[in-house]
Amino acid sequence: MEELFNKIRNSIPLRPAAKEFLLSISKERTVAKGEILIRQEQVVENTFFVIDGCLRSYCTDNNDKEHTLQFAIKDWWISDFIAIYNNELATLTVECIKDATIIQFNAKELDTIHSLFPEFEAFQRKSLERHIVSLHKRILNQLQLTAAQRYDLFLEQYPEIEQYTPNYHIASYLGITQQSLSRIRVEKLGK
Repeated sequence: MEELFNKIRNSIPLRPAAKEFLLSISKERTVAKGEILIRQEQVVENTFFVIDGCLRSYCTDNNDKEHTLQFAIKDWWISDFIAIYNNELATLTVECIKDATIIQFNAKELDTIHSLFPEFEAFQRKSLERHIVSLHKRILNQLQLTAAQRYDLFLEQYPEIEQYTPNYHIASYLGITQQSLSRIRVEKLGK
């Protein structure tokens, strides 16, 4: 939990009572590679903060093809926020792709922190801004950059992820086929 507390302290003062409240509504967990935390079409109750390891969120289309939306590494939050905030069933699956340590929060309990500790609105706003900026950059990159440029940016953002992530997850995230990803890698080696 100390990682999360440090992250919070970088944005706002963390009062002892707020720290105690966070401890009371959270659970630190070790998650094994392959474990599913949220499954598409289920009720979503939790949100997760990644201390170590890697999780991904993805959806499956009508042809059973997976589309990776997000990788969550150290200091990132992950969940199906559409399901949580719109009170809908999950449209995403969240799975662990590298053994991870996470902090699990019940989303409704976490949402009450604002009424008890109003200073957390600033922390949540900054977290949401970071998330929105990341998503907008990703959308713009999909529209404006070549597959090779998107792959370069991906490697900058996630420098070690190729060591433990299957190629089809990376290709799915980039919006390309596995064959295209292999071709890009071969071209990079030839340079």
